[in-house]
Amino acid sequence: MIRWDWIGDNLGVIGGSVVDHLVLTILAIVIGLVISFVAALVIRRRRILRGPITATFGVLYTIPSLALFAFLVPFTGLTLVTAEIGLISYTLLILTRNILAGLEGIPAEVREAADGMGYTGPQRLMGVELPLALPVIMTGMRVATVTIVGLVMVTAVIGEGGLGQLMLRGFNRQFPTMIYVGFVLTIVLALVLDLILVAIQRLLTPWSRRAAA
Repeated sequence: MIRWDWIGDNLGVIGGSVVDHLVLTILAIVIGLVISFVAALVIRRRRILRGPITATFGVLYTIPSLALFAFLVPFTGLTLVTAEIGLISYTLLILTRNILAGLEGIPAEVREAADGMGYTGPQRLMGVELPLALPVIMTGMRVATVTIVGLVMVTAVIGEGGLGQLMLRGFNRQFPTMIYVGFVLTIVLALVLDLILVAIQRLLTPWSRRAAA
């Protein structure tokens, strides 16, 4: 049975949990994107590193979240750092693969045309390659974001977790309302963030809308 009166009396607590969940998610995605972008550029320059880098990210991705947090706690404690290291590690494989796929999917003639127009390497990357690769990169960001929204709940075991903390307190108190609220709001948060990323992609790639039309 849901206690609607408890929800009404604790909107501040619920809102704070949503904000904490959102902050943990955004930090993980942003930092993971930066690391993945650098890794993708390194792989493009040194193809021999593709296997070792993606294999390392793959191993991190396959480690169970509870085991990873248990491994980190003796070094970084029950802190935000521990939570973020764990969460970021789960974004790296997804984001790196999609960044590489987006950049490698650009036709060679497009690069040649940019070179012929006098673009330097960095100018070609930022002005031509990244905009064209953006739809694939954004797809990876959407997958990573939804994944992290779910995994943030697991960080409740180390004192973080946002909505996960709300659910954990509900379990400990045998109070289902807190569990239901945390569960439903986690799903809503994942859907909202996914829609925001879709809107950002449409805003940044107006040519794709024209092509579809």
